[in-house]
Amino acid sequence: MIGALIIGCEIAFWIFVLSGLSARYIFGWKKAGGILLLCTPAIDLLLIVVTVIDLKNGAKAELVHGLAAIYIGVTIAFGHRMIKWADQRFAHRFAGGPKPETRPKYGKNRAQWERQGWYRHLLAWVLGALLLVGMVMIVGDASRTKELERIAFGWAGVVVIDFVISFSYTLWPKKEAREG
Repeated sequence: MIGALIIGCEIAFWIFVLSGLSARYIFGWKKAGGILLLCTPAIDLLLIVVTVIDLKNGAKAELVHGLAAIYIGVTIAFGHRMIKWADQRFAHRFAGGPKPETRPKYGKNRAQWERQGWYRHLLAWVLGALLLVGMVMIVGDASRTKELERIAFGWAGVVVIDFVISFSYTLWPKKEAREG
């Protein structure tokens, strides 16, 4: 059930984003568009509440319960960036806005962009790990929540690998290819 809810929340997130942007740029309903975009955090709240209720009602923690925490951490850390990305493209396509920004490809700007992405990833992990710890504490039964701890440590490993990759651009900036 939680797995389907995560998929449903992801779909709902993008439905609210696309509806908000359509209202704003296609129909000219700026206020309605803003309200629809502000509804996206309610989706996260619904997901975590249902996940905690499921665990509290006796479910043994599984990967999908951990994915709910990961989803929320990632949405909070990267959600604004994702909405900004979509907003720029909608404004350009439907409202004559400027050409959307693209990520830097070379040098110090690329290195800074990569570091900022890692900082967001770290924030997502911290938020997700706090949610995982909170779920463990709410359930209060270590035998049913071991999977949540395993997920937090596994994700920490991914954050470390991302650190190495992201900061490698600082030590060895990607250079523009020379012609000829």
